[in-house]
Amino acid sequence: MSVDISRGGLLVTLAIFGVIVYEMRTVLDFVGIELPIIPYMAAVFVLAGASVWYVTLKGGWRTEPEGDEPA
Repeated sequence: MSVDISRGGLLVTLAIFGVIVYEMRTVLDFVGIELPIIPYMAAVFVLAGASVWYVTLKGGWRTEPEGDEPA
């Protein structure tokens, strides 16, 4: 089984997820619950590393779209 994903797609997904989590942290800070930034940053890097490892383990990156063979 190979993972059909491009590096750009994974990076955009991680960026969107990171911004959403950061905004949730900002809302909690506004409410009065302060969370430190260092564990947040560490979690984002661990998630990115685990995602890259998983894609590499399952078959690597999609390098070009698969299309019909030329006639």
